[in-house]
Amino acid sequence: MPPIQTSALNFFWFIPTHGDGSYLGTSHLSRPPEFSYFKQVATTVDALGFEGVLLPTGQTCEDSWITASGLAAVTERLKYLVALRPGVTSPTFAARQTAALDRLSRGRLLLNVVVGGNPSELAGDGIFLSHDERYQQAAEFLEIWKRLLAGEAVDFEGRHYSLKGARCDFPPVHAPHPPLYFGGSSEAGQELAVNATDMYLTWGEPLEAVREKIDSVRARAKRAGRNVRFGMRIHFIVREDEDDAWRAADRLISHISDEQIERSWQRFQVEMDSVGQKRQAALHGGRRDRLRIAPNLWAGVGLVRTGVGTALVGTPRQIADRLAEYQALGIDTIIGSGYPHIEEAYRVAELLFPLLGIDPRRTTTLSDGIVNEFSVGRAAGPARADAVG
Repeated sequence: MPPIQTSALNFFWFIPTHGDGSYLGTSHLSRPPEFSYFKQVATTVDALGFEGVLLPTGQTCEDSWITASGLAAVTERLKYLVALRPGVTSPTFAARQTAALDRLSRGRLLLNVVVGGNPSELAGDGIFLSHDERYQQAAEFLEIWKRLLAGEAVDFEGRHYSLKGARCDFPPVHAPHPPLYFGGSSEAGQELAVNATDMYLTWGEPLEAVREKIDSVRARAKRAGRNVRFGMRIHFIVREDEDDAWRAADRLISHISDEQIERSWQRFQVEMDSVGQKRQAALHGGRRDRLRIAPNLWAGVGLVRTGVGTALVGTPRQIADRLAEYQALGIDTIIGSGYPHIEEAYRVAELLFPLLGIDPRRTTTLSDGIVNEFSVGRAAGPARADAVG
């Protein structure tokens, strides 16, 4: 199959620092959140040609900064998209952390600005601001953070921060600072995106919903005199046969109970004030019979998972076609994931990358003269005998 004729996407993957597995909603065939496993995922996707990885944040995840520090030391090219949490830490301390990890990783640090979430979880971190107040605080935070990383000595008097003589003496590799990624569907979120960040991320939604969101952000950016790039966070279930792909989707949620779906639905509606999360939940409405929401777009993951709940499901060609449609809207970066994350990373790299014009990093191929179970060589020779002892 020839490649899709578009510019190559920037393709990232995901480090499952809250655990991994073959099924959602059960511990059956699950993999615990251990650094040894994170390292397997990171080194695998680094070798396969993914540009970078997203590390999630929250009470149920291992800390993204410390995990990225460890993984950066055992990978060569992989970039690390790490959560920057205004309100959870001070802008001065965050600037020093940023500069240190950017240097340690030799310029492979990217920052994902995370403002929202579950108010109950935020209360555990001592944050009791309203939804829009959190974004006002984040704007002050990012102003201070940027000035510090640019080498300024900062005096600041605002509504949420008061500093005198703040400094960050060690500069980052990126100048003036590592790129800022951000996802937020609310009015306040979009305003922060266009005024303070470099890339606006959307969770996977039907094409027209993504178009509407991008048009809104693009218009705001134009009024602000800024250019913002666009990316999308989404899961993948790619198989050579379409029926196999949909069977894999059904298997992934086959252990989820109706009670689990109802509890998750209540959490999405009652506990969380994230506009993006409510948009994800509305795609399926808490019902198993409403999961195919657009061509090759499936909302089954979102029955129980917070954050992105949609997946592209189908053959490599079908998924490449869907990605080309999102690209036409302005999406240039994909942050993908799939269960389990090592196996699905291989499927994406081997089946999908060739159609996207992405070169999977393979350094060794079998020559025509080799005869074994993975090649059809010209040279005759005895079959390989496994040693038995």
